[in-house]
Amino acid sequence: MAALSTPLPILDANIAPRFRLPEALWVKIQAILPAHPPHPKGGRPFSDDRQCMEGIYYLTVTGIQWCALPRCFGPKSTVHGRFEAWAVAGVFHKLWKRGLLFYDEKVGINWTWQSMDGAMTKAPLGGEVTGPNPTDRGKQGVKRSLQTDGAGIIIGLAAAPANRNDCKLVKATLDTRPVRPPKGTSEHMCLDKGYDFDFVRELLEDEGFVPHIRSRGEEKIEMERNRKRKARRWVVERAISWMNRFRRLLIRWEKKLGNYLALAQFVCAFIAYRAAKLW
Repeated sequence: MAALSTPLPILDANIAPRFRLPEALWVKIQAILPAHPPHPKGGRPFSDDRQCMEGIYYLTVTGIQWCALPRCFGPKSTVHGRFEAWAVAGVFHKLWKRGLLFYDEKVGINWTWQSMDGAMTKAPLGGEVTGPNPTDRGKQGVKRSLQTDGAGIIIGLAAAPANRNDCKLVKATLDTRPVRPPKGTSEHMCLDKGYDFDFVRELLEDEGFVPHIRSRGEEKIEMERNRKRKARRWVVERAISWMNRFRRLLIRWEKKLGNYLALAQFVCAFIAYRAAKLW
């Protein structure tokens, strides 16, 4: 794998190391990038893949707009065009899947206890799959529905308009899982009061889950009574916090759903690889 690595692109000295793509992660990304189409009639050479990916990572972490991307990453139109091409090619979804498989190999996905919850964020520019946010005076927003394993690693991700109830996103979120548990695995799904409906229980049971639906604060009270009891649902709240630390996801600026999901999948892959101590 080391032979696949390319030299670090020369970037502005003002770019802090924490905004640089980890070398070990780039090796994983480079292995799945599609080949550039041939130019039999000549033309300008393609911009460096790593430099473009560095720009995408910088944008994802900082939340900066495409038009404000530092010139050291190359022309902003080139970086954005490369990002869209990779999103259409499924590069970021494939990276997420490989990240989960790598984490499962090194640490082990906790399939036994899983959690699911939704988080609403602003979407000032609107776009595909957005709607009025009931917690933001009806302004345009989007909801991310996450499914995590027992350690908070994101194993399912769906997007919907902000006014869509969490309970209606269970099936869509389950269908997005890039990897599935081994046959015969006992799976428990921990949910809050927003999922307290018979059709949710029936859906989960049909999918092979044992549903555990708690009202707000119920789990905390039980833990106070029994200090040895381990909390189960809070890990999805932590996963939401992990994602929001990537400022580009804190507010949705992408009008295209595919672009928004590609950035979210990139973050999910980063979280999985980091948890597996790839770097």
